[in-house]
Amino acid sequence: MEVDSSRISLRPFKLTDVDDFMLWAGDDQVTRNLTWKTFTSKEEALTFIKDVCIPHPWRRSICIDDRSIGFISVFPWSGDDRCKADIGYGIATKYWGQGITTRVVKIALSQLFKDFPDLVRLQAFVYVENKASQRVLEKAGFQREGLLRKYTFVKGRLVDLLLYSVLSTDSLPTDPQGSA
Repeated sequence: MEVDSSRISLRPFKLTDVDDFMLWAGDDQVTRNLTWKTFTSKEEALTFIKDVCIPHPWRRSICIDDRSIGFISVFPWSGDDRCKADIGYGIATKYWGQGITTRVVKIALSQLFKDFPDLVRLQAFVYVENKASQRVLEKAGFQREGLLRKYTFVKGRLVDLLLYSVLSTDSLPTDPQGSA
């Protein structure tokens, strides 16, 4: 069943998100596609929300009816590289395949180039096996740039990544539901 897009929002994390956060960040299926480890305790999650999520320059909770079901983060570079940023996201498995992540990425794109006036390039690194994330990025207007072979260690294993990007000058697809 598809979620009505008017129920989806992005907002900064709050400490009161901890129980909802544990539902998805404590799920190995979600974290297998992230550099994060799977959270195993509420205390560990609270510390992460307080020390990492809240002070982060652009990390938002993906919410349905203001309940956290995932996250989207943008990591702006600095200095001469302030023209680029990296994007990452994750969402609870019960919401996979419903178009929510694509809508959220489009919403984020509509805000990011305003929030970061020097931003020209937004890039995403995706596991070769993660076909769903590749589709999300393509539907949101990102272009696949290439394969980065044996690019980085993730959870103790050397992995290939695909590189995607979108530029501030690219014409982006609009969401038929009107959310981006």
